Amino acid sequence: MNSEEVTVFFYGLFMDESLLAAKGITPSRATIGYVDGYRLRIGRRATLVPDRTNKAYGVLMALRTEDVRALYSEESVVDYVSESVSVVLSDGTLESAVCYNLPERKLEGTTNLDYVRSLLLLADRLEFPESYLQHIRRQVA
Repeated sequence: MNSEEVTVFFYGLFMDESLLAAKGITPSRATIGYVDGYRLRIGRRATLVPDRTNKAYGVLMALRTEDVRALYSEESVVDYVSESVSVVLSDGTLESAVCYNLPERKLEGTTNLDYVRSLLLLADRLEFPESYLQHIRRQVA
């Protein structure tokens, strides 16, 4: 079995370590950070879209490569594609990571209100800045 790890930046419900644990996945580390130049957008699920004037908060996690493959083979996220990002950690250091986003051509207009509520509770529990919590709340407006 391959035990190689990959560093992934999660910004949606996969930030929840208890959700990952329910899938049999345990990250070897989890650190809060953000990526500059992206804006969170929620349709059926969350995605990040390029926006030079924004930043998106999330959790940087080290996971086994096979666990990441299993996560993104699920039907609800199978269309997500990986891209490289630089994550700013709380101490100001930058760390490279992989981030999975839905291509803009696949974004739909309908906002999943249950997803927004769940993400807002999680982001609050992770103590993301109030301005970012407000951004999440505005997804339903």
